[in-house]
Amino acid sequence: MSEDLWSLHAPIDPDLSLPQAATGSVTVIIPTFNEAGNIIELLRRLGDALPDPEQLPCTVLFVDDSTDDTPAVIEKAAADHPFPVSVLHRETAEGGLGGAVVAGLARADTDWIVVMDADLQHPPHLVPELVGEGERTGADLVVASRYTSGGSRAGLAGGYRIAVSRGATWLAKGLFPRALRGISDPMSGFFAMRRSAVTAGALAPLGYKILLELAVRCRPAKVAEVPFVFQDRYCGESKSTAREGMRFLAHLASLRSATPLARLAGFGLIGLSGFVPNLAALWLLTRGGMHYLPAEIVANQAGVLWNFLLIETLLFRDRRRHRHWADRIGRFGLLANADLLLRIPLIALFVARFGMEVLPATALALATTFVLRFAATESLVYLPRTSRRAGRHTRS
Repeated sequence: MSEDLWSLHAPIDPDLSLPQAATGSVTVIIPTFNEAGNIIELLRRLGDALPDPEQLPCTVLFVDDSTDDTPAVIEKAAADHPFPVSVLHRETAEGGLGGAVVAGLARADTDWIVVMDADLQHPPHLVPELVGEGERTGADLVVASRYTSGGSRAGLAGGYRIAVSRGATWLAKGLFPRALRGISDPMSGFFAMRRSAVTAGALAPLGYKILLELAVRCRPAKVAEVPFVFQDRYCGESKSTAREGMRFLAHLASLRSATPLARLAGFGLIGLSGFVPNLAALWLLTRGGMHYLPAEIVANQAGVLWNFLLIETLLFRDRRRHRHWADRIGRFGLLANADLLLRIPLIALFVARFGMEVLPATALALATTFVLRFAATESLVYLPRTSRRAGRHTRS
């Protein structure tokens, strides 16, 4: 292995503080997954694009999740280039492409971070321009945009991919109008960011839309854009799949439900949606001859299961690792069914003690048990273990 290239296999600590930056320097982070055919040409074009190291000190860090010989190709190609080239190979591709970028951020020690793909759809000659625009305008984040004046999505093959890209952009900007103000292309994977603006501990990436993660969670104070023409892939096949699309939707839900109030609202909407499987199961059971009272109890479990699956996927995806799935569903089911036992005494209390009518008493009981169930679900089912450790340290 050459002196300019090292390979690391240690896991990345998500709470790792970023090292002190070298002022005016740049780390180009390139996540790779089976991109061996693109490496030599990519490094050649980067070599042509990057200025003299005295003008802009630059290192290239590949964060590799490949199952092919991409790391070996990087090692061989790195020996012929004047700037330092390193590779961080991850045995487990946690967080997908976004997780790879976060792992690279934890290793970078420069003032600027540039993130780009390895397939040459992001033109390497724009790397100095992105950093230069940030220095000139004082921006914390500079996005290479396909949708600003002078930009183009020409490399997106086919009307389907264009429609998906535009739809994802509209959806993201609709959900996060303030965080994405001034960013015309939040789906871009090509951007420069001051490393001092990155809040490493706040990042929880899922899938390949790392710019969206950084913009929403880190909230850079000032944003600038540079137009670029999205190129055709140089070699290999696109990694964009239906599965990645589902991960993107889950990522949006995770970002949107990051605050307690947003999670409470999401919890309520999911609870309302649970009436559909509940009523459908009740109809099937009573139509099949079951008495309506036991049918109510059984049908309630269909709504509980529906709610659990949506809450797992959309609200608490990043907390699922804190308990085994059987433990989570057992606790959730117990809380959901206990709600029935608590609601009836509450209704009786409101009617008998406070003289309320049955309908408003029922509505108040539903609202009360809903808030209690949300609080109990968050704390008893999805409480992070880190919080429990912190509590022990506080008491010691």
